[in-house]
Amino acid sequence: MFWSRLDLGKLVRWGRDRDSAAVGADGRYQATLELLLASRHTVVLTGAGISTRSGIPDFRSPGTGLWNYSDPLEVASIWGFREDPERFYRWIRPLAKKMVQAKPNPAHLALFRLQTLNLVRTIITQNIDDLHQMAGCTNVLQVHGSAHTVSCMQCKHQEASDALWRATLEKNFEVPHCSECGGLLKPDVVLFGEELPAAVLEEAQQAALSCDLMIVAGSSLEVMPVADLPFLARRRGARLVIINLGRTMADSKADVVFHDDVAEVLPRLVRLCEQQIQNRHSSGSASAG
Repeated sequence: MFWSRLDLGKLVRWGRDRDSAAVGADGRYQATLELLLASRHTVVLTGAGISTRSGIPDFRSPGTGLWNYSDPLEVASIWGFREDPERFYRWIRPLAKKMVQAKPNPAHLALFRLQTLNLVRTIITQNIDDLHQMAGCTNVLQVHGSAHTVSCMQCKHQEASDALWRATLEKNFEVPHCSECGGLLKPDVVLFGEELPAAVLEEAQQAALSCDLMIVAGSSLEVMPVADLPFLARRRGARLVIINLGRTMADSKADVVFHDDVAEVLPRLVRLCEQQIQNRHSSGSASAG
């Protein structure tokens, strides 16, 4: 077993005492470092919390989340969209402005670096902002769609959304319609009441079932079926690390839990990985000499 090199008893203690001050940050970082370096197939699941440092608000944080100010079933459901698309576009206008201006933050860049080090294979994201791709990440599965394209609800014509989002910021904005047939244009994001893209969801589930380590980064794990992915991974024997400011329903199943800012934790993990890899190379070169 590839886990034989780890002190599994120590990992159990880290998992059991993860919220204890006695464990400390160093113990959690060391445990995660060893898990990353030993893993043959690491999958990262990201949520809204990874993009807050880029200026994009999440949905559920008390006082700042988008659902503090709007009823999601009214403004962000497929029924609400069909009934009153103008209301939807009025609601999403401030968010669109933030997404247009957003740049990848240290958490996105850290995941890109972990991929270049061959320590992360797949990124599953609930986010629609494309910041992972902007950071250079590959093999990104967007299970809730992307705000960077729009499609006609009538003829299914699809086009880039850059012009649409710029138009939403204008004072005299009008609900967009298809240039091909005149049908209503909708961003290619999954609204309440819509099914997730089946092919992408299946690929995400297969990644969860085949990984030996899953890292949850910036997700409260409150939206199904994506929230079930860590449990799928655990049922197949994968290790689990959770990095999120608030508690999640999977904390009790995790080997390591960080209740910290993902934009602080991931870059530090990258630095530790780079240092360990460099030390290994140096030791190997010295032995060869």
